[in-house]
Amino acid sequence: MSLFGEHAAGWLALGAAGAVLDRPRRREWLVATAGVAFAHGASIGVKRVVRRPRPDDPAVEVRVGTPSKLSFPSAHATSTTAAAVLFGALLHRPLVAVIVPPMALSRLVLGVHYPSDVVAGSLLGAAVAAGARRISRRRTR
Repeated sequence: MSLFGEHAAGWLALGAAGAVLDRPRRREWLVATAGVAFAHGASIGVKRVVRRPRPDDPAVEVRVGTPSKLSFPSAHATSTTAAAVLFGALLHRPLVAVIVPPMALSRLVLGVHYPSDVVAGSLLGAAVAAGARRISRRRTR
């Protein structure tokens, strides 16, 4: 899961596949995929402003490499939540309940985030997704 969510690459690839395979809704898939990319970028921006270091305790075994030493918010949780909301709406499936908890939990189990990092990331991803959905609806009218 960690590798799939790194830099939102897995979600961006799925969104691109949706745009290629679902030609009638190509525009919606592209807007959704752009929303995922924006959510990831927003998370990185917040991370650079807040500058909270990742957990560093001898009792916590870090089980994965990270692109930076910054923790808040979790970019994995942000992009995963945005993808779950946006792609779930396109697929008419409740993806949030299915994919967000495992990704969020994985960031804790891997020892690279505090619980507040994944909660904040999920909230940021949901907010960006809501904005992207509003933009998409406005343009289709």
